[in-house]
Amino acid sequence: MARDLAIDLGTANTLVYARGRGIVLNEPSVIALNTKTGEVLAMGHEAWQMIGRTPGYIQAVRPLRKGAITDFEVTQRMIRLLLNRAGVSRLNRPRVVICVPSAITEVERRAVTEAARRAGAADAQLIGQPMAAAIGAGLPINEPFGNMVVDVGGGTSETAVISLGGIVALRAIRLGSFDIDHSIQAYIKREYGIAVGERTAEDIKVAIGSAWPSPDEVKAEVRGRDLMSGLPKTVILSPGEVRAAIEDQMSSLCDSVVSCLGQAPPELAQDLIHHGIHLVGGGGMLRGLNQRLAEETNVPVRLVDAPLECVVLGAGRCIEAYDDLKTMFM
Repeated sequence: MARDLAIDLGTANTLVYARGRGIVLNEPSVIALNTKTGEVLAMGHEAWQMIGRTPGYIQAVRPLRKGAITDFEVTQRMIRLLLNRAGVSRLNRPRVVICVPSAITEVERRAVTEAARRAGAADAQLIGQPMAAAIGAGLPINEPFGNMVVDVGGGTSETAVISLGGIVALRAIRLGSFDIDHSIQAYIKREYGIAVGERTAEDIKVAIGSAWPSPDEVKAEVRGRDLMSGLPKTVILSPGEVRAAIEDQMSSLCDSVVSCLGQAPPELAQDLIHHGIHLVGGGGMLRGLNQRLAEETNVPVRLVDAPLECVVLGAGRCIEAYDDLKTMFM
């Protein structure tokens, strides 16, 4: 008998939850291809290590950008590999629940479900990431009061107010962790004349990146290629510089949260003052982001436990209680 699966198909990471077993896979959403032969060389962590370090005929690509499929064929192959690693074969075709951004278009929805079915799923259902995150965080979404979730992913950020099992207010923007990384790259290039790679920018963000000042800040050494001489060069970067580099992204994110609060009915907005806003997703782990959002909204903000796994755990609960929770599907 095939085990039903839940998949959080993220721009940055893909997680797979198997019914009765929990999370069985957590890999970067990267696949390495030989462009001469079309052969898949690696997927996940192994392919992520290749980003920016491959010869011309080998491409390490992310088939999803801004929460949407940019390459249908590659995404289908990646989903097939994920299902194979989770133990799916031609003889046991599972039902699959896939977490997707709530703001994706009907065409994008069909692309995701079609890719999953062609990859070996017997049936594919979609669930919005904010709803899955709320279920995974253990929020009482079926109660008649407001629950607010801010999900900051790799390519999209979504804010939703949920009550009585449905989304009352939603604000989604195509902005996420990768945009923050690119801003750091652009700042270092503009201010210091140094080119750094995608992975280096992410390391800087994790090491000294923040959305709000803290007393224990330290500087970081950044190594890159000097654009004038072409030689390796090292500079010292401060947390304040990183905050300045990503200010536009932080402002856009805060504006979307404030906008979603403005869409919520007054009674639910009143509930949120007591219950607060719940922050999930890998981007939500940016140092000081909860303080920045709390300052902008005047509402307490809490980073949930296991923010990276929260969405797939919520979809996993839908798999475990498929018939009871299938009304949550899109």
